[in-house]
Amino acid sequence: MKLIIVESPTKARTIKKFLGSSYKVESSFGHIRDLEKKKMGIDLENNYKPTYIIPLKAKKQVAKLRDLAKKADEIILAPDEDREGEAIAWHLAEALKLDIKKTQRIVFHEITKSAILAALENPKKIDMDLVDAQQARRILDRLVGFELSPFLWKKITFGLSAGRVQSVAVRLIIEREREIKAFNSEEYWSLTASFQEAKKQEMIFDAKLSKINKKSIPKLGISKKAQIDKILKELKSAKYNVLDIVKKTTKKKPPTPFTTSTLQQTANRFLGFSAKKTMMVAQQLYEGLNLGGDSGGLITYMRTDSFNLSSKFLFDASKYLKAELGNEYAISKPRVFKTKSKGAQEAHEAIRPTEASRTPDSIRDKINNDQYRLYNLIWQRSIATQMPEAIVDAITIDIEAVKTKYQFRATGQTIKFQGYLKIYPEKSKEIVLPSVNINDELKLEKLNPEQHFTQPPARYSDATLVKVLEEHGIGRPSTYAPTIATIEARNYVFRNESKRLEPTEIAFTVVDLLINHFKNIVDYKFTADLENKLDEIAEGKNKWQETINNFYKPFHSNLENKYNEVNKKDIMPEEKTNEICDKCKSPMIIKTGRYGKFMACSNYPECRNVKNLKQDGTPDKEGDDQLKALQEKYKDEKCDKCGAQMTVKNGRFGPFLACSGYPACKNIKGLEENKNGTGIKCPKCGKGEIVQKKSARGVFYACDAYPDCKNAYWSKPTGEKCPDCGALLVEVKDGAKCSEKGCRYKK
Repeated sequence: MKLIIVESPTKARTIKKFLGSSYKVESSFGHIRDLEKKKMGIDLENNYKPTYIIPLKAKKQVAKLRDLAKKADEIILAPDEDREGEAIAWHLAEALKLDIKKTQRIVFHEITKSAILAALENPKKIDMDLVDAQQARRILDRLVGFELSPFLWKKITFGLSAGRVQSVAVRLIIEREREIKAFNSEEYWSLTASFQEAKKQEMIFDAKLSKINKKSIPKLGISKKAQIDKILKELKSAKYNVLDIVKKTTKKKPPTPFTTSTLQQTANRFLGFSAKKTMMVAQQLYEGLNLGGDSGGLITYMRTDSFNLSSKFLFDASKYLKAELGNEYAISKPRVFKTKSKGAQEAHEAIRPTEASRTPDSIRDKINNDQYRLYNLIWQRSIATQMPEAIVDAITIDIEAVKTKYQFRATGQTIKFQGYLKIYPEKSKEIVLPSVNINDELKLEKLNPEQHFTQPPARYSDATLVKVLEEHGIGRPSTYAPTIATIEARNYVFRNESKRLEPTEIAFTVVDLLINHFKNIVDYKFTADLENKLDEIAEGKNKWQETINNFYKPFHSNLENKYNEVNKKDIMPEEKTNEICDKCKSPMIIKTGRYGKFMACSNYPECRNVKNLKQDGTPDKEGDDQLKALQEKYKDEKCDKCGAQMTVKNGRFGPFLACSGYPACKNIKGLEENKNGTGIKCPKCGKGEIVQKKSARGVFYACDAYPDCKNAYWSKPTGEKCPDCGALLVEVKDGAKCSEKGCRYKK
């Protein structure tokens, strides 16, 4: 019996379909070894040697794998093909006591029968350079987190964390927020005129005021109403002629194939997916879904920075296009894209469908909606890369207001040949202009002045944050989604009503402390250089211990100095109040915690009395009275998991029941008083009810089966379903619209 070990049970089930009875395919369920949670797990006196343990949750599976390994004639390790996967293979070899030099390791870019059989015919050894690169990243992150987080607890508040990449990401968000707050909006005006050809009077078209005295008008060129009023007065009785016409044909190139970064960005823009959701759904498509028969994975590996496409896919894409769309929509020679990012592994592939001919509609009824939408996007983009350029006819008509100093410009475009736009849903709006000649007289229909105000830069979305991280060289394909998920989970950012990433109050304090006292930790160039050093380890050009030592020695020395130098009261000043503690009669003060400001007794820790504050900073007496009433009501409530007393706690989003046996028992329950039901059944899980909830930034609506179901809406659902896609409709000012971002239905 030959034993193949992968990291995912879904992946194992898919691979089993392709192999005979002589193979046993088993999963490790991810990492089977890691650094200890409560100890640093790194020997600082012995060249940073890590101490790995088998976590409790992995012990049962490791025991099973050891039993299978003893019975196996051959053991083949087959985790994913990146650094993380290589590290899992090495940890498996160590835990199962396999000979590293003899253990077979196979890699593949897609989970298909041909790819698996080809990998089995060409096994390799575990790449220790990749293992060292992953291990170096893990150790660096542990050193920063394990040493810097307690410092933040002591100097700011308990429960905070810091990390190499996450802290830089938070800094980017903070700096954008400060730009927004410092932004001064300026007034400006634009002027659009509606014209019609004077003789034919067939088509009314719009042109924009573009020049004054033959000089182009800058964005803020018309800044006051008095200026626009003067222009309108001078134009009212003017005659208008066609001054010039410029026609040209342009070509629009297809986009590059998807990398991890561009997939996350595009899925966020087109589908409204977070980076985390994109990677979760992509993982499902990669590992394979139940389509019947011996179907395998639907896409290639989704953690990549390469633009490569296999020769087989290029051939199959061309064949599909010729058969389905005709020869004019296929190119004579495959289009090859060169990867620009430094350190990209050209042996890897871009994200593409495993079968070019497997159209999204052919599997529509066999996969869920999220899987379909993401697969559709990947399929369209991949096929589009092998299609001709779109050909666009562009026309510019310049119009003069005769005997004045003003000129207008109308621009239009028509798609002469769709090319790749026939498949890929890029926005390319056609604007048709009338057929006119130079010196033709035009009739003015209307002048449309419009007042504008300059807008501050937008807060980061997942897409724009991933893009800027990539531009700075911070993080790698496998780290973007976890980084965003981490800073959100640790309350440094939250998603506002527009699903943009907005920093919390505590994030400003943490980032300012890091900038002032640990500059390298949040320095963009320093972090990018460290990423490059990790790449050099992966390429065998650098020793991991040396890289860690060069970072850790100055970092640790600085940290020790800062314990004496930094005073908590300078960072987190306490505010005096006129309130008196109702428990011990000591003065109450205002402090700042992980979730914002609160009122606490100055006699802490002898007295632990705390009170909530309203958003305006005044005591929330009504909320405190409500909490006391709830504590009395639920004083006899018992934990249904351990039998201990349940107590009413006040969290970020209001009161809830928590087990008094915490941390041994972490059971929590919502209160009936907080349940504001809508009577609408959750369409995602089919079990829960959509209820009104409160977040740090307002009301939202979500399934009450959370955390098993995380379905949520920022606007109130109406209970009706979209006739186009079946999603719930939500209330808007002028009616209702579909809650699914990709759907444009409006009632």
